[in-house]
Amino acid sequence: MMQGYVRHWQRILAMIFKEMRQAARDPGTVAMMFAMPLMQLLIFGYAINTDPRHLPLAIESNDNSVYSRSITAALSNTTYFQIRHVVAGKGEGERLIANGDVQFLVTIPTDFSRDLARGHRPQLLVNADATDSSATGPAIAAINEAVQTALAHDLIGARAVPSSKPPVEVIVHRSYNPEGITSHNTVPGLLAVILTMTMVMQTAMTVTREVEQGTMENLLATPLRPFEVMIGKIVPNLIIGTVQMIIVLIFAALIFHVPFAGSVGLLLVVTVLFMTVNLAVGFTFSTVSGSQVQAMQLSFFFMLPSILLSGFAFPYRGMPMPVQIAAEILPTTHYLRLVRGIMLKGWDWTLALQPSAVLLGMLFVLGFIAVRRYQDTIA
Repeated sequence: MMQGYVRHWQRILAMIFKEMRQAARDPGTVAMMFAMPLMQLLIFGYAINTDPRHLPLAIESNDNSVYSRSITAALSNTTYFQIRHVVAGKGEGERLIANGDVQFLVTIPTDFSRDLARGHRPQLLVNADATDSSATGPAIAAINEAVQTALAHDLIGARAVPSSKPPVEVIVHRSYNPEGITSHNTVPGLLAVILTMTMVMQTAMTVTREVEQGTMENLLATPLRPFEVMIGKIVPNLIIGTVQMIIVLIFAALIFHVPFAGSVGLLLVVTVLFMTVNLAVGFTFSTVSGSQVQAMQLSFFFMLPSILLSGFAFPYRGMPMPVQIAAEILPTTHYLRLVRGIMLKGWDWTLALQPSAVLLGMLFVLGFIAVRRYQDTIA
């Protein structure tokens, strides 16, 4: 009886030892055990910041007075803003907002100091890029506080304005999303996330599935070249991604009432480019994976930072500069700017050129790597 009990536990311990050794020999399993928690700790502990600081700001000062200089200095001294531009011409600040170069534009009107001295409560216009509403909320309150504090130090003695109200009325205009509706920001971003998940994972598992099932040998027996095989596998996925894009846009318009200010044709072109980049990523993953499980693990490692660091889930400008630089290598970061710019801001070809060129460069690099890796795989 005792011997049977001992053999029972010996068999269990042997099975446990075998599973531990097998897990230790699997790079994907080791990565899931150690690299994934470490990645999440770094992203959520270091990179994520729901209260972004040092946001780029432009000032259009039409009143060269001591009060205007005090407001400029007060905004510069806060941790929320970094003054990038001091514009002089009309429309230049709006162009910076549309391009995404700055998050805020503060306009000091003509005769601001005269109206202030007379107690007329002049208006100070704040134009905020509300395509990422989570990045503008705390900063808008900081603008009002900085302006009122700066003028409180100047309007003393003979300059004091006899009024119980603040001396300046700060008027906030949230461009591209005046009501601050969350779905106007998240639904276009969901298009980027859905396409990333579908294209990368679907393609990453394609070659590994054929290797596991033995159908790769049939492909190797055909006169197909590696590039031709890639095209044959990519085109059906592009069709699937296009159908997904159409579904998302229909739901965005009919259910969530997301505005569409740009060109559908332009969005289609940049979306096809973005899908092709992700397909190249997935194809590369498929050539370095020994199984479908490993392909799925690599896809998950790619998708986690793509969702969290691209600006979809958390404000991009709230992240530390090294993390922002790292996020620039993610295709989702650039496509997110494109889809929000085209849908909410009405971007044309000239404004969409720079992020599209980055995606095109990524496609050439990743496509070259994918073809070379596939050639090495079938060699």
